[in-house]
Amino acid sequence: MSQVFDLLIVGGGVTGSALLYLTSRYTDIRHIGMLEKYAAPARVNSLHSNNSQTLHCGDIETNYSLEKALKVQRAARMVENYATVQPDIDHLIFKYPKMVLGVGARECQQLRERFDMLSPHYPNLQLLGPEDIQRIEPAVAESKGGMRADEIIALGSENEYTAVNFEALARSFVRQARRIEGTVVDVRYNRQVAHIKKVGERFIVDTGEEVFEARSIVVCAGGHSLKLAHDLGYGHHFSVLPVAGSYYFTPQVLRGKVYTVQNDKLPFAAIHGDPDVMVPGKTRWGPTALVLPVLERYNWDTLKDFLMVFKFDRKVWDVLYDLLKVTDIRNYMLKNFLFEVPILRRMLFLKDARKIVPDLKYKDLKFAHHVGGIRPQLIDKDHRKLMMGEAKIDTGAGAIFNMTPSPGATCCLENAEVDMRKVAEFLGATVDEEAFAADLLGSDHRHAIEDLPMHFISGDDAA
Repeated sequence: MSQVFDLLIVGGGVTGSALLYLTSRYTDIRHIGMLEKYAAPARVNSLHSNNSQTLHCGDIETNYSLEKALKVQRAARMVENYATVQPDIDHLIFKYPKMVLGVGARECQQLRERFDMLSPHYPNLQLLGPEDIQRIEPAVAESKGGMRADEIIALGSENEYTAVNFEALARSFVRQARRIEGTVVDVRYNRQVAHIKKVGERFIVDTGEEVFEARSIVVCAGGHSLKLAHDLGYGHHFSVLPVAGSYYFTPQVLRGKVYTVQNDKLPFAAIHGDPDVMVPGKTRWGPTALVLPVLERYNWDTLKDFLMVFKFDRKVWDVLYDLLKVTDIRNYMLKNFLFEVPILRRMLFLKDARKIVPDLKYKDLKFAHHVGGIRPQLIDKDHRKLMMGEAKIDTGAGAIFNMTPSPGATCCLENAEVDMRKVAEFLGATVDEEAFAADLLGSDHRHAIEDLPMHFISGDDAA
């Protein structure tokens, strides 16, 4: 323990690296460290192939209330405000058309009502009729040489930033943090944290080969965050349910992102098709959703870690049983299990994909091997429910554990803002509010930080 960090961040994905950047750029915290288990940032869920690459703004996510949509809009604008002034902007953020497609009378009416609610807050949002859809996404509106027979409308926009390479974004955060003068930023790769304990007023972080000491810690390690929280005696009434997402590729049949209307009874994203920012000439489809007993996709070494945080008991069984009693959820889980069966999965997935592109063919679909990540959903055993959205354990004693952001990586800077303020308060540090607002918030400073949509577990509730 040759040095003591004021703040030590565990996990170098886009969430941890965003906090590294914010605290080094906008606070007077002087010694900040980050430990990452792999040889580079963003090698797990922030990897370009392991997420939807979508900059969620709340306008085409039909399961969001107006309040949630506006908060998501704020988070998205923070990412946009950062990325668009970087010299490597072309590698970070991308413009594609986007829309959420309504098929059939019920969905179309739902989108008309949603447009009336959202349009005052989203000036670029358009209500798109069949001819508009045909102009933007011909393959969506046309079938067998003419217009498709279904009633269709969409909500969308044509000239906004809609996609992000979150792996590149994480690398950018780390690079910029290291360039800031007056702050010592120490990033260590190939450091997998095994245990955390508290001795007096300091946190002792053990990687098995090295031991680090810190006045405060923030853990941004997905499902592993709960495992490390358990070390300090927090979060034992939570269990992790890892949900894996899989994708398919087809030749490029879409010009932009096309989402479908969300089923409010399902806790998982509806199917969508969009460009892959790293795979030109293809359209990527998904995600499917399958519960897998690992904390990192395609890494079966994390099976033992899953068993440590799943902790199956009667309370967990009650939550799973309640989910399975809902017909929509039960059928959805069965279908997604079948989506993983070779040959059969393509036939089943094709039916869903044809809701977007009616003339899509079986031979066009290719399963995207080693594409897709893990979303660690939390089960609250005390209240016997599956928690939706973000989950964060704030101990109130200088340690914060982030489990699962929602909507995904879009909220990386917003989540980091929350943690930055909590850590600064704990350490007695100050935040440069003027610079922070000017750089990242713009007109969105009207949204108070206490209104951010997060599930906080703090103080006695966390223990």
